[in-house]
Amino acid sequence: MAQVHTSSVIEDGAQLGSDVKIGPFCHVGPEVVLGDGVELKGHVSVQGQTKIGARSRIFPFASIGSEPQDLKFAGESVSLEIGEGCLIREHVTMNPGTAGGGHITRVGNNCTFLASSHVAHDCIVGNNVIFSNNVMLAGHCIVGDHVIFGGGSAAHQFCRIGHHAFVGGLSGIEGDIIPFGMAIGNRANLAGLNLVGMKRAGIERASIHAVRAIYKELFSSQGVVQERAEALKAKNDDPLVLDILEFVTASADRALCTPA
Repeated sequence: MAQVHTSSVIEDGAQLGSDVKIGPFCHVGPEVVLGDGVELKGHVSVQGQTKIGARSRIFPFASIGSEPQDLKFAGESVSLEIGEGCLIREHVTMNPGTAGGGHITRVGNNCTFLASSHVAHDCIVGNNVIFSNNVMLAGHCIVGDHVIFGGGSAAHQFCRIGHHAFVGGLSGIEGDIIPFGMAIGNRANLAGLNLVGMKRAGIERASIHAVRAIYKELFSSQGVVQERAEALKAKNDDPLVLDILEFVTASADRALCTPA
């Protein structure tokens, strides 16, 4: 049975799972679905067609699911889906999708969003992603699993951030970051590979060496990176290496983030 503070407003139509806890001065809209064990600590606004997965916790003054910050938005039916076990701290904002971007914003399971971070419209965020304080993700970004964003970093709209990438604090991301890439700096460049993250993920030493070798082949020569990546596909069979090569050769809206 849900526990709802008497000062909170739960609109008719909202669906609350078992063991939901809603603290003081929250507002839950009529199309919201809260999964089992979700907790709103207090002063939380959840609006729109928003689904929040089981055991997720949301802290005071977060605004989840309010209409997207897109001047073209005209009241279309759009949604936001947040996975299970997510931690959403104070002043976090997450927006639903838009008609021009697929109508949905989606966040995976077990993600952490520290204070004042932002997920814009039409973003797709994977599982086990960490946003440090004040991280800003512009519209239409795609973020893979296990990505870590340092505090105050930001990504331009339509950027792709590959799985297990690391973005340094205060970095401005203008281009796509390859899986396992590490990007640092204002208008960030690749600064190598996220080797610490790879080791923590339990990736075998042989695969780490293969990824390091392919990184050097891709970025240490003159010419077009995408052409080298296409040629290297036939010479490699390591799944992680192929992940990087497929990422590099995939159709994209932004240029690749490369070493300085």
